[in-house]
Amino acid sequence: MVDKQVQQLIKDEEQREREGLELIPSENYVSRDVLDALGSIFTNKYSEGYPGKRYYGGQDCTDPLELLAIERAKKLFKADHANVQPHSGVPANEAVYYAWLEPGDTVLAMDLGHGGHLSHGNPMTRSAHIYNFVPYKMKDKTTGEIDYDNLIELARKHRPKIILAGFSGYPRELDYAKFAEAAKAAGPDTLLMADMAHIAGLIVAGVHKNPFDYGFHVITTTTHKTLRGPRGGLILSKGTVSTPLRAPEKTLENIPTLIDRAIFPGTQGGPHMHTIAAKAVAFEEALQPSFKVYAQAILDNASRLADELKKRGFVLISGGTSNHLILADVKESFDIDGKQAEEALDKIGLNLNKNSVADDPLPPFRPSGIRLGTPAITTRGLTPDHMQQIADWMLAAIQNRDNDAKLQELRQEVRAFALKFPLPSDDVKKA
Repeated sequence: MVDKQVQQLIKDEEQREREGLELIPSENYVSRDVLDALGSIFTNKYSEGYPGKRYYGGQDCTDPLELLAIERAKKLFKADHANVQPHSGVPANEAVYYAWLEPGDTVLAMDLGHGGHLSHGNPMTRSAHIYNFVPYKMKDKTTGEIDYDNLIELARKHRPKIILAGFSGYPRELDYAKFAEAAKAAGPDTLLMADMAHIAGLIVAGVHKNPFDYGFHVITTTTHKTLRGPRGGLILSKGTVSTPLRAPEKTLENIPTLIDRAIFPGTQGGPHMHTIAAKAVAFEEALQPSFKVYAQAILDNASRLADELKKRGFVLISGGTSNHLILADVKESFDIDGKQAEEALDKIGLNLNKNSVADDPLPPFRPSGIRLGTPAITTRGLTPDHMQQIADWMLAAIQNRDNDAKLQELRQEVRAFALKFPLPSDDVKKA
């Protein structure tokens, strides 16, 4: 590479990832094949529109590529239609809103403080200025159970056009049948939408339930996290796919076409074909039998890590985990805030993120909790037997957060341990 500054930063990031352990539940390590596709010559091509209906010539290779990614995504999720063009998860969510809602329409979604995502109606976001979001919450943060009775009551009262199941900081499985019950209470034109960005890999592997089996109309997701692909978005839907000359009627059956039009030209321009190439590779990897083994290992590691943390005095929201992530209240556990815990763990090479807890009395940049998970370390090859060591290091870092010498000692231990587990991108295949 001619640009030595950028080259050095790439090398530094590679070293950082190799010498530490990634515990952020929304991150993962991709394969060499995914990286190769992401850095491919497809980055040169502009492909506004959809296969067979582009606004530029020279689409000999982009059309079959996008169709390949679409077919693989449909097979993974058991969907009628897939749009692989969303640049990320938030644009995917916003496109569904734009496809189905009119300004001022109501969406019933999980409260951010109880595990929801910014794009599910946080007042700081663009969507919240256009649509009316009504939050639902957990009934009890010690068990993590959603207040489903209240969810159904809110649906009956507000008649939302969308009921959104999904989260970014919720450690349990959702009861999709209850969401379907809420949709019936809301009325026949209510769209059931699942934002599965965090657990998409668990769903396609069959170790978590598929919302489509419970009458959901749309699933949005990112393609990284547990799906272990490039950073990007994806929308799956049920319904009839058509290409009418004019905008179709807003019916639930027309959702696939409405979504396609909402992505382009509604909210995005040209797709990132190099990213779509990498998505196609990741989808093929997720279709392999080994991916189910991987997904189950994520759950096994998370369950064991949660148990080990509880033994060491960490107070866990919902008392544990049923998925890939763990949310700990370090304010209640150790009388520190999440930022202090995150910084101490960063210093020893364990990366996670500060996170608000339900009804958090502390501000978002110094919240009471930390969020961590096991997708990335499972990719590296860690097993449940390694979780005790990680829990030991976490406790030691927090207890010694003001002792630089001890933190350096712990850093050396983590580095030596991490180097035993190569990154998947280290596997350079010979042609």
